[in-house]
Amino acid sequence: MDGMLLFAHGARDPAWARPFEEVARRIALQRPAMPLALAFLEFMPPGLEEAAHGLAARGCRRVHIVPMFLGAGGHVRKDIPPLIERLRAHYGTTVEWCLHPALGDQEPMLQAMTEASLAFLSPAGQEPT
Repeated sequence: MDGMLLFAHGARDPAWARPFEEVARRIALQRPAMPLALAFLEFMPPGLEEAAHGLAARGCRRVHIVPMFLGAGGHVRKDIPPLIERLRAHYGTTVEWCLHPALGDQEPMLQAMTEASLAFLSPAGQEPT
């Protein structure tokens, strides 16, 4: 069974997590049978490993890890790989851990951010009234 682990940075302010919680809610509505977890790198529980162990305990044999970062900075390039390697060492071949590119590096996200930014402006060729 496949599962999904959404992985965000985390913050001291709980309100910061609302967009990520909303994404998790929407995914759960679209894939109600798929095990899903939202985890954080720091400041907020659960951490990646705790959430990953929970998905494995629910029977997941492949877990898609989606870094919910706008770019592949130090956290994505340096902090996440050792966490994934610990999971691979712990579970061996019983669970496949699929680390995907940061959301901000993916074309659909770039297009969505472009459209959201342009939505603040008048349509091209039209002067504001």
